[in-house]
Amino acid sequence: MITHSFHHALRIIEELDRNRQVFRDLLSGVPHEMQSWRPGDSKWNLLEIVCHLRDEEKEDFRVRVKMVLDDPGQTLPPIDPVGWVQARQYSGQDFQSVLDSFLKERKHSVDWLQSLQDPPWHHEHVHPTAGVRSARLFFTNWLAHDYLHIRQITRLKYDYLHAMTGVALDYAGRWI
Repeated sequence: MITHSFHHALRIIEELDRNRQVFRDLLSGVPHEMQSWRPGDSKWNLLEIVCHLRDEEKEDFRVRVKMVLDDPGQTLPPIDPVGWVQARQYSGQDFQSVLDSFLKERKHSVDWLQSLQDPPWHHEHVHPTAGVRSARLFFTNWLAHDYLHIRQITRLKYDYLHAMTGVALDYAGRWI
């Protein structure tokens, strides 16, 4: 069981590290008009997504994993990812600076995760409304969060291609 757990943790860390390059490749060289293009009124643009990724990296996943590993009884700091879009004026930030900051934060996260010696992934925090949340849950959801945003970015780029060209994209296959 311990070995199984250890291998899963290593794989998650490796994937978080690989995703750093995935995000770099997906988001580097994006033209300014695509950075601010919005696929719908209630949808985020690429700049807002990158700001979200940076803030989640710094203030959500790394912080929560560390706090629950170190002392699961601590009160976790509040987060407001949806509210931050307006409160932190995401739309007025510089895309490349934010991307660079996110990639630097991800490197810092991976370095920290790789430095851990036999972390107690089983430690659990009891949240007053959300219930029991283990270090393993926060850690695993960190990677799941990457996958959700990689999909979101790819979909936004697909929708942008369609909106800018007006060409039917069904020949490429169906978006599922």
